[in-house]
Amino acid sequence: MSKGGRLASSVGLVLVAFGLVVVAVATLLTPGTPGGVVDFTKAQPAGQPVNLTVQTVGAIGYGPHPTWVSYLVKSPSTGRWIHDTTWQLPAHTLVHVTVMQYDSGSPLRNQEWGQVQGTVGGTASLNGKSFSVYNSYTGNGVGHTFAVPAIGLSVPLIGVSGSATNVCGEAPCTQKFAHNKITFSFTTPGVGEYNWQCFVPCGLGWLYGNGGPMSTQNFMGGFLDVVKS
Repeated sequence: MSKGGRLASSVGLVLVAFGLVVVAVATLLTPGTPGGVVDFTKAQPAGQPVNLTVQTVGAIGYGPHPTWVSYLVKSPSTGRWIHDTTWQLPAHTLVHVTVMQYDSGSPLRNQEWGQVQGTVGGTASLNGKSFSVYNSYTGNGVGHTFAVPAIGLSVPLIGVSGSATNVCGEAPCTQKFAHNKITFSFTTPGVGEYNWQCFVPCGLGWLYGNGGPMSTQNFMGGFLDVVKS
């Protein structure tokens, strides 16, 4: 084969490999859409508990803000990770939440954020071990919180070790990367729109850490769209 032919073949193989990577990523991730809502009302029989699975990542890795921290949610219908933070839930229903936390942590500015509040039993679990408060000056600190102020719900999401070598650098993250698994349950309130957010100032590079992803929909906050069950 001529030198030109070998070069063409090599380029072709690279393009094919790139195409396969794109397809693989597309099967795992569906981007959020403006005004989009992830519907959890039909994933189970009426009156049965809802399973809500999310992940927090140190850098989303794509789009117009690839370095921003973010939440993602697993679609109840397809199992894909979706970059959308408005979730429709049935009213007066038990919700079992699983958070896969891939980001590092630090001591909290306000130790109140280290307390578990508003969950069933007033507790959450960290990698299978129950806790009601986390001292962020020990261990790996707290990376984020999941809080719904209107219903008094707040759970600290403990960070992974800053010295971990297998840190996820691009969403969606898989369980092969360093992470903590935090689980808890809460009951949805009556019909309405309820803001949820992270209270840990994690907008790196922004004044006091409260800009950028902290104040942009589909990153570190969103809404629980609670509807009649």
